[in-house]
Amino acid sequence: MELLSGGEIVIRALKDAGVKYIWGYPGGAALHIYDALFQQTDVQHILVRHEQAAVHAADGHSRSTGEVGAVLVTSGPGATNAITGIATAYMDSIPLVVISGQVPREKIGEDAFQETDMVGISRPIVKHSFLVKDAAEIAGVIAKAFYIAGSGRPGPVVVDIPKDVTDPNHRVPYEYPEKVKIRSYQPTSKGHSGQIKRAIKTLLGAKRPIIYSGGGVILGEASSQLTELARLINAPVTNTLMGLGAFPGSDPQFVGMLGMHGTFEANTAMHHADVILAVGARFDDRVTNTTGKFCPSATIIHIDVDPTSIAKTIKADIPIVGACDVVLREMVDQLQDSGKRLDEEAMADWWKQINEWRDRHGIYTQSRYEASGGNIIKPQDVIKSLYRATGGDAFVTSDVGQHQMFAAQYYLFDQPRRWINSGGLGTMGFGLPAAMGVQLAHPDAMVACVTGEGSIQMCIQELSTCTQYGLPIKIINLNNQALGMVRQWQDMQYSSRYSSSLYEDSLPDFIKLAEAYGHVGIKVTRFDELDQKMEECFSLKDRVVFMDIYVDRSEHVYPMLVAPNGSMRDMWLSKTERT
Repeated sequence: MELLSGGEIVIRALKDAGVKYIWGYPGGAALHIYDALFQQTDVQHILVRHEQAAVHAADGHSRSTGEVGAVLVTSGPGATNAITGIATAYMDSIPLVVISGQVPREKIGEDAFQETDMVGISRPIVKHSFLVKDAAEIAGVIAKAFYIAGSGRPGPVVVDIPKDVTDPNHRVPYEYPEKVKIRSYQPTSKGHSGQIKRAIKTLLGAKRPIIYSGGGVILGEASSQLTELARLINAPVTNTLMGLGAFPGSDPQFVGMLGMHGTFEANTAMHHADVILAVGARFDDRVTNTTGKFCPSATIIHIDVDPTSIAKTIKADIPIVGACDVVLREMVDQLQDSGKRLDEEAMADWWKQINEWRDRHGIYTQSRYEASGGNIIKPQDVIKSLYRATGGDAFVTSDVGQHQMFAAQYYLFDQPRRWINSGGLGTMGFGLPAAMGVQLAHPDAMVACVTGEGSIQMCIQELSTCTQYGLPIKIINLNNQALGMVRQWQDMQYSSRYSSSLYEDSLPDFIKLAEAYGHVGIKVTRFDELDQKMEECFSLKDRVVFMDIYVDRSEHVYPMLVAPNGSMRDMWLSKTERT
């Protein structure tokens, strides 16, 4: 049996776990691991400029591929810098393994240089964590970490390794387990057949059904099954922010995103539905609005791999615990075997009503905002221009704020894993490093980061990482010279008192900044040059291009749920109109 040091075991185990890329930043407690990394070629390390970006990049890689992302950081500030990225992944159920160096075992608890209790700090925001105390345990722990991260409801796992455990002078036999089995952790895959039969019976009796699908459909590789089921029952489909692309966004059955900035037709259809099939969604506050007023007439069927997510905020009438792809496959098979379909007359009436809502207030049937022109560029038109320039075929990452919502509303995703954003934690600074992770995983793909002048500055140093590794992402900066979503709320609830949401002419020249990193900068201030500049941007296939587009400062994102105390049908449709 081969004898390896602890550091060598870490890298060999990563290779055996299928890792090709690991994102990180070196430091004292992790240097034995980094030395082992240097002496092999199977696992490539990507040096970021901040540990938060390492986690976001691994996160973006994972979201776009379905693989478990990998991160390597040192102890102390290296580990704590990774916390925001770990929390981001945890909130959105993204599988990551984050390996952190730690001070030597005998120094733990002594407040040694660069010591932090990484296991303790990260405990609320990880699926599981390990503190490795023996080099012989490393391979088994890493195998368990990847299994836990990627199975059931995915999530981040932290592996904290003291420096002396990776000592190159101490060697132990290497053996990577062929199979991982954890007695106390056995995720459910197959749903209860009786509950599935109840769900089918309920669906077949529905007059106003709707399918509400979330990020779990994408994470569970269940998009094709969801689409097949939707076709069979001819039901309208709405996606959460995290679920966009699970059902084709350009399909007539898609009624748009639901929730805080969902479409009028999606939110209203949810409110009036008599049966809701919720798949891989968790009924979070950005969807439900006031829970006591949520969809009062609906029987709710809730499918989720995580039993703790079912009936957590909204009571499920028919709960089904199981993997989305497996449960949906069984539902499709049962429906096909039965030969039954929903009441055609009732469904025709339901679609007639939905289409009336679409025609009245839908954002896709006609423009619901004032037209761009001259030096007024509406942010919605920037997203439409991006969609045209990419043929709707790009991977789109975003930061957090108005630009995120405009992208979610106006870029129609027809495939899963193309929309990469921080939905649960709402992390500014996510977009740029996430785009790096996507681009590395898909070197020939178009990758666009939709951002704002506030978010982009959170991790803008990663432009240097793009230079070093040749990652030709395209940055679409919707520059409204303010923290746009903060200012929108201040307009709506604080009589336009802009407390700390304006920059007072302190923004950098983003074109010169991009050029300083060796990239191309394009400034757009007039609407009549937008499409041509966007085409120019994507014609530069091998370059990072930073598009700084000055958009209308006063524009708000609509629709918007009326909160607090509103139901899903209570929305602002514009600055002056509400339902």
